Amino acid sequence: MEIRIIKSPSQGTIDILMRRKGSPNSEKPPLVDAIGLVQGRMIEMVVAADIAEKAVGVTVEDIRGSCPQNMILLAIFGDTASVESALAQIRQEAEGGRYL
Repeated sequence: MEIRIIKSPSQGTIDILMRRKGSPNSEKPPLVDAIGLVQGRMIEMVVAADIAEKAVGVTVEDIRGSCPQNMILLAIFGDTASVESALAQIRQEAEGGRYL
């Protein structure tokens, strides 16, 4: 699983992710100071989304890959501290083997 963060994302970056969102709702999340990106196997992405949403107040979206039915990337939107906290929680639980 790969994890990255984009602090103060450009509008172009936000637009790319909004176009590739898996959900039909095309509204931009209300607060986008940072975007966490998590890429991996489908099972890891579902669990990572659950961890992020339970950890802090962030918006999690699945980002479509080359096959629309395959979720391989999550975008975690929110303020910088919340996104960092969500990513730290995902890392911690992944390293601890809690979702194996």
